[in-house]
Amino acid sequence: MTDRLPPSPKGIARRQQILDRAIEVFAEKGADGTSLRAIAEAIGVSHGALLHYFHSRETLLLEVLQENEQRHEGAKPEDEVVGRMVSAAERNVKIPGLVALYTSMLAGSIDAGNIVGNSASQEYFTARFERVRQQLVAHIRDGQREGALRRDVDPDAMAALVIAASDGLQTQWLLDPNVDIAESLRLLNRILEP
Repeated sequence: MTDRLPPSPKGIARRQQILDRAIEVFAEKGADGTSLRAIAEAIGVSHGALLHYFHSRETLLLEVLQENEQRHEGAKPEDEVVGRMVSAAERNVKIPGLVALYTSMLAGSIDAGNIVGNSASQEYFTARFERVRQQLVAHIRDGQREGALRRDVDPDAMAALVIAASDGLQTQWLLDPNVDIAESLRLLNRILEP
């Protein structure tokens, strides 16, 4: 067994270029049912190069989702509870392919064959939901202490509801682009006001 050498700066830069290009392609077209070979062709690299940097289709697709999320983590809307979901919804309607990718990867991670398994997708979404839920719980508690949010709602339940509303509305929007995700989330925000 040979030990792998750490990636070179040139290799790291090339991998990032491939990831950036994949995000551009998926933002427009999504990746549902697309083979790794077809993905390589669409982003303009060889199948071998893609496999060199991303060992599987799932690895590439998850890294696309993670990278896209990290690019928007610094944005802090005024309303930390529902506002961040509204901001994401307003961004996401411009990138339907990534929304479709997120939704199909999420659905695939809970497919009957994966419920007990430890697929990378299942681990990613479980950790993501836990992280977002905990962030929202903290913001809800802060808002309740400050009197900006109703005190008669359970922060844990409300955090789960906000995430469910956001993801569910995105799914509805994929099926019917007339669904106004942001406005529906703003209604949820008004319900939270004291």
